[in-house]
Amino acid sequence: MRRLAFASFLIACTLGLVASPAWTGDDKPAGPISISYHGQSFFILTTPKGTKIAFDPHAILDYGRMQGLEADAVCISHNHNDHTRHQVLNVESKRKLKIFMGLKGQLLKSDWSVIDETVGDARIRNVGVYHDDQEGLQRGKNSVFIIETGGWKIAHLGDLGHLLTPAHLKRIGPVDVIMIPVGGIYTINGSEAKKVVEQLKPKEYIFPMHYGTKVFDAVLPIDEFLDDQDKRKIAVSDENVITLNKDATRPRPLIVQLHYWPKEAAKKEEKK
Repeated sequence: MRRLAFASFLIACTLGLVASPAWTGDDKPAGPISISYHGQSFFILTTPKGTKIAFDPHAILDYGRMQGLEADAVCISHNHNDHTRHQVLNVESKRKLKIFMGLKGQLLKSDWSVIDETVGDARIRNVGVYHDDQEGLQRGKNSVFIIETGGWKIAHLGDLGHLLTPAHLKRIGPVDVIMIPVGGIYTINGSEAKKVVEQLKPKEYIFPMHYGTKVFDAVLPIDEFLDDQDKRKIAVSDENVITLNKDATRPRPLIVQLHYWPKEAAKKEEKK
């Protein structure tokens, strides 16, 4: 698997520029947007004003015990147990975790919820799709979550199992960032994920997810998705967090393979 030296990219991300919030009408100074990755489909997005939104948290033992992960809201795309473990998230006593379930019930084939709400400086909405290419007959339904914050539109595709229809694309709308499954078996594979990228045309970043790793190989590795991609548009990081930027000199859309542990935790694991 490729490991690319991309130190300048990481520095640029740290110093990158972000747009001010547009849709909230709030004119207070905004900070950067950051995204951290914790394996499988588990990300935490931190908005310009510090609102933390988690996606599809898991408790997979291979990725270790989750510690110190906080959130104000969690978006759960579907009901498989490697996407629903919001108990791993710490919540300060003054806050109550807002849980947005992509499906109304506990069954895999439960109908989609309809979500369009605001948490802090983020708008959260969803679009119903399927977990397979048979309109849910095999694995049920799935929700795409779209977050609008700080002038960015970020879509987490959950366990998407098919190419998107024109109706899906219209409802999702233009996006800057996507988090997309690429490991096949239970979702679209690397080749299909490339086609979905072509459909969505994210402007800024692509974050692969739900793929096999050194510690967890229940799904296929990331290789098929990275094969034949423009190497100048791929960044493989030793860190599990990134600060988004709209630097005009950065390749776009940039495929970013974040590590699933913080750098120091990864070093400790490699010494075992």
